[in-house]
Amino acid sequence: MSDQLSNAQPQFLTVGEGEAAREIAMLVRPAQAGNGAPALVWLSGYRSDMSGTKAVELDGLAAELGLACIRLDYSGHGLSGGSFGDGTISRWLEEALAVIRHFAPERVILVGSSMGGWIALRLAQELVRQGGPKLAGPKLAGMVLIAPAPDFTSELIEPNLKAKERKSLAERGYFEERSQYSPEPNIYTRALIEDGRENRVLDGIIETGCPVHILQGMKDPDVPHAHAMKLVEHLPADDVVLTFIRDGDHRLSRPGDIALLLSAVKGIIRSSTNRQMPA
Repeated sequence: MSDQLSNAQPQFLTVGEGEAAREIAMLVRPAQAGNGAPALVWLSGYRSDMSGTKAVELDGLAAELGLACIRLDYSGHGLSGGSFGDGTISRWLEEALAVIRHFAPERVILVGSSMGGWIALRLAQELVRQGGPKLAGPKLAGMVLIAPAPDFTSELIEPNLKAKERKSLAERGYFEERSQYSPEPNIYTRALIEDGRENRVLDGIIETGCPVHILQGMKDPDVPHAHAMKLVEHLPADDVVLTFIRDGDHRLSRPGDIALLLSAVKGIIRSSTNRQMPA
């Protein structure tokens, strides 16, 4: 699958205007002619990009099944322009929405990892909320959420801030935290945290109108599995499957984890096909 990635040429879409304009990088696999199945949309996590293991494996599944697959790097990530320090949930949501609308598939399956799960849930809300010819979006056929981290700024970061981190936020506008996945520290800005409060989804019922499959490791050091259970409580109207992986970490990138991910996506594809068939 690495060959498929290296042969793909990124495309770029300008999102925003004036000083807020940034070039968003995308890798897009078109569907095979006549394939009416939903397009797969990959939504990365915080500081992750579209060339990660899970994203490449998802693209490989799309190639195998003849599906369209859309991947993007948020601003400040990967091949995209813009500053990481300017990033907020609203900004990255705007970019994901713009990319989906640019390619305008009829139906999509959102596959979101960690923060990408939060973006996916907000996308579902926006696609339902916004109407009219200009803002009409694709139909949501399903979602697969991997170690989803909705509201992580207010649920997982703010309650655990140390005094020195609060001081850094107040004085410098950000604080740094050692990363388990990179030599560079994670940077959390005051703007990200404040904007996170405006994008909360765990403060009421979330209605996606589609099946949702959540994959969650029980040894996840970043997003506790209780967080996934809380998310399920906020999805009472949807067909939700929650799969716990007893020894799973946050990344869920081992071969067995990938197999579970691809199986979950195939299950959503099958259910979306069955719903499209006449009674």
